Amino acid sequence: MGPNFIDYVKFYAKSGNGGAGDVHFRREKFVPKGGPDGGDGGSGGSIILQGNSQLRTLIHLKYMKHVKAENGGNGEGGRCFGKNGENITLEVPIGTVAMNADSGEKLLEILNDQEQKVLLSGGKGGLGNVHFKSATNQAPRYAQPGIEGVENSIILELKLLADIGLVGFPNAGKSTLLSVVSAAKPEIADYPFTTLVPNLGVVKYGDYQSFTIADIPGIIEGAAEGKGLGNRFLRHIERNSILLFMIPSDASDVRKEFQILTNELNKHNPELMDKDRLLAITKSDLLDEELTKELKEQTSDIKTVFISSVTNIGIQELKDELWKLLN
Repeated sequence: MGPNFIDYVKFYAKSGNGGAGDVHFRREKFVPKGGPDGGDGGSGGSIILQGNSQLRTLIHLKYMKHVKAENGGNGEGGRCFGKNGENITLEVPIGTVAMNADSGEKLLEILNDQEQKVLLSGGKGGLGNVHFKSATNQAPRYAQPGIEGVENSIILELKLLADIGLVGFPNAGKSTLLSVVSAAKPEIADYPFTTLVPNLGVVKYGDYQSFTIADIPGIIEGAAEGKGLGNRFLRHIERNSILLFMIPSDASDVRKEFQILTNELNKHNPELMDKDRLLAITKSDLLDEELTKELKEQTSDIKTVFISSVTNIGIQELKDELWKLLN
C-alpha cells in the first residue's frame, strides 16, 4: 500500500440550492385574464458517495478541498419547470465512513460495492404560482423560493475490511508473517514502526478459499492515548472479526506483553474485547523443549500457536486455527 495509502480526508461540501418558482400569468390574444402558469424551480444537486471495490485508499480525494453541487434552475412561465442541478458522485473504497467534521456525528457508512448513499441532499425547488390558485384567489402573485442546499465540513475515514487483525509491538514479526502467508510485500526492517501504513494480505486456504489479514502498525504502550502512531491505526482493528496477537518467543515476559496489548485495545474501544483472539508465539525456532513447555504453561488459558516464519514451523497450524475461528 505504501505512502499512497490515505485513510483520512477532510473537505468542504455544499449541495445545490433549489431554484425559485415563477410568478407568471398566461398571456394570449383572446384570453384577456389568463390564469397563473408560473413553473416550479428545479431541485439542487445532491452529493452522493458510491462504493467501489477496486479502490483501496482515499488518495484520489486527497487534494479535493471543495465539492459543490449545481443549483437548480428557476421556474418560468408557461408551466416551464427549472432544470434540476447535477448530482456529484464521489467513489470511495468499501469501509468508508463519513462524518460531520464539526460535530463528529457519523453520517453514513459504505459497506458494499456500487452501494450509493446521499451525503448531502440538494435543496427542493420552489413551487410556481400555478399551484396557489384557489376559488378566492384567482391570480396569486406568489411563488415559493427554492430551499437552500446544505453545507458542511466532511471527514471521510477508511476502516479496512479484513477478517483478521494483527496485534503486537513493533518487531513482533507481523510483517514477516504477512509476507510468508500471503502475497503481500511489506517493507521489513528491524526497528520500531517499520510498518507505517496498514498492510493487507490475502491468505489462500485450501484450493478455493481465502481470508484477509491486516497488519496494523505496532501498538506501543500508550497508543490509546495517542502516543506513537497507535491511535491512527487502532480504528482499522475495529472491523476485524478475529485478533491475532503476536509476541516473540524472546520477549522478557510473554504474559505481561499480552496483558499490555489487551489493555491498549480495551482503552481504545472496550468492544474489541468481545472479538475472538488467538496468540501466536513467533520466532519459535529459537526455543528448546523446556522453554516451549514453560511458555505453554504461562499461556495455558489463551489459545496459543507456536510459529516461526523463518522455518515455517506452525504456519499451517496457524492457518487452520484462523480458518476454524472464522467459520
